Amino acid sequence: MATKEKISPQEKRKLLRLLIYEKVQGKPIYYRDYKKVLKGELPPEAVRGSSELQAFLVALLVAYLFSKLDKERYLITANELGFFTGEDSYRLLDIAIFDKEKFGFTEEYTKVPPKVVIEVDVKADLKGYASVEDYTFEKTQELLDAGVEKVIWIFTKSKRILLAEKGKDWIVRDWDKDVEILEGIKINVEKLLKEVQR
Repeated sequence: MATKEKISPQEKRKLLRLLIYEKVQGKPIYYRDYKKVLKGELPPEAVRGSSELQAFLVALLVAYLFSKLDKERYLITANELGFFTGEDSYRLLDIAIFDKEKFGFTEEYTKVPPKVVIEVDVKADLKGYASVEDYTFEKTQELLDAGVEKVIWIFTKSKRILLAEKGKDWIVRDWDKDVEILEGIKINVEKLLKEVQR
């Protein structure tokens, strides 16, 4: 359990580096509730982790997609893959689907744009944004501009999905509706969750 001990300026700088979630044009975006870590109220793991539903949904979607996608053509990553979207800018991705031939298997953040990105909820501190939508729309547009073909956001509280594709109007729908991921492969979040909760 974290204690409220005074943190030295040097420790604070180290913690701040650890608590950076993403970076946009050199400007850090921190994990939500990062200030509680700086105050000693929470350990870093408490703000960097996922909720039960978020973690389970990511695992469920990866398993489902892995069973449906052509493994000769596509590769799936999870676990907050780092993706460089530009100079001194990177975003973390919950789930990303790549053309297998383009994936590098390096030990660094990728510079290769995924075909599809699936995000489940927002982990970022939104202090610099007017709303969750502002952050979501900025990240989505940045991913599309960096070469991602499709971005799908799943919001567990509102049970809604945002679907954004290059050159098309963005769509918001309830998560009990089918959403096409790739070439006839669809997900229905509500149906998937009900199947495992039986």
